[in-house]
Amino acid sequence: MEQFRIEKDTLGEIKVPADAQWGAQTQRSLQNFAIGKEKMPIEMIQALALLKKAAATVNQRLGKLDKNKAEAIEQAADEVLEGKWNDQFPLVVWQTGSGTQSNMNMNEVLAHLGNRILETKGTKLSIHPNDDVNLSQSSNDTFPTAMHIAAVMAVKEKLLPALQRLQRTLEIKSKEFSDIIKIGRTHLQDATPLTLGQEISGWSYMMKNIESMLNQTIPYISSLAIGGTAVGTGINAHPDFGRMVAEELSQLTGNAFVSSENKFHALTSHDELVTVHGVLKALASNLMKMANDVRWLASGPRCGIGEITIPANEPGSSIMPGKVNPTQAEAVTMVAVQVMGNDSAIGFAASQGNFELNVFKPLIAYNFIQSVQLLSDVMESFNKNCLEGLEPNVDQINKYLHGSLMLVTALNPYIGYEKSAQIAKLAHQKGISLKEAALETGILTEQEFDAYVDPKNMVHPN
Repeated sequence: MEQFRIEKDTLGEIKVPADAQWGAQTQRSLQNFAIGKEKMPIEMIQALALLKKAAATVNQRLGKLDKNKAEAIEQAADEVLEGKWNDQFPLVVWQTGSGTQSNMNMNEVLAHLGNRILETKGTKLSIHPNDDVNLSQSSNDTFPTAMHIAAVMAVKEKLLPALQRLQRTLEIKSKEFSDIIKIGRTHLQDATPLTLGQEISGWSYMMKNIESMLNQTIPYISSLAIGGTAVGTGINAHPDFGRMVAEELSQLTGNAFVSSENKFHALTSHDELVTVHGVLKALASNLMKMANDVRWLASGPRCGIGEITIPANEPGSSIMPGKVNPTQAEAVTMVAVQVMGNDSAIGFAASQGNFELNVFKPLIAYNFIQSVQLLSDVMESFNKNCLEGLEPNVDQINKYLHGSLMLVTALNPYIGYEKSAQIAKLAHQKGISLKEAALETGILTEQEFDAYVDPKNMVHPN
């Protein structure tokens, strides 16, 4: 039989599981919001713990919080950050739109753990979740602050390293295949040649470009709402509280956080997260393009393009023996679509800031963190299980290259567009080579054709 204890809040008494570290408000949220299975991301829990630790430190420095209480809250926060109490944060995303219940979940857990720490020290002090852990704060400024902390740390610690590893692989492949000339394709039709290395360099630069965009936009989400309290005025907080907490968080995390210069904006607008997630959408778009290129170029093995080969990681069919599919590319494209959907949800949610508060915060936080997690994981997987093993099929590349009619473009400077088109049209109609067509028309001699049509001279400006 499950054991309970009685907890109280401003609405009265409520039963809480005896072994739970949370209190009444968390329990009420569990009972009132049995909606879905999406839990508040652990990244948000960690960010809230960091914030509460920094707030306790600053409140103690400002003379607003007893030193013993502050140290107990800091120690409790450290235990949460170490992952010891992950199961004590059970609330779903679909709760109050300000994230108040998750803020109180953290306040209650830290108060409960902090009081246990104080008991071991033999003090008679008691930590209150609102009066002490939430001192100088409101859910309205702590939750958006945690959103930015979590976003910055997720992008810098998960996404950027995965992106950089993938980009390095592409850079290596680009250099390795720099001398392999292949036919280009535009509009899904044959075009002039390029090297396989040049083609891959486009993918590489997409990743490099995204890294630059992220580094340019991270400062937007490094600006924190803390210090704005309920509506942005900073009521019940010291004038220096927001600045000092941002400085303390910078020390704790190694990231350059600052206090927002306009807290009214920080509570009601999430344009900064929309901006950064826009870069994540751009990354998803680039990954979609690259993954599609890879699976088309590897299509076959006998009836597709087949210019490259990719690792065969697992059987591809339950009915067709020997079939191998581009599964890693498919995973990338599914993630890309999910991220694009998340971007739409974040954009819609961010547009709903009414008066002094946006109340779609948990949804924005959840979708942002999910996008970072999915993109980070899928880039690691795609890099390790596909791109590192990508190899050229030189015979097939040469077959397409020398069979293409678009090599005729090299003749333009010598005989003009009209005569070049005449040669290409004849070659296509009769199913003969460009050289044969050129000689049949009498426009060029064999020596002239060989001198003018050299793929090596078509992969750079001339």
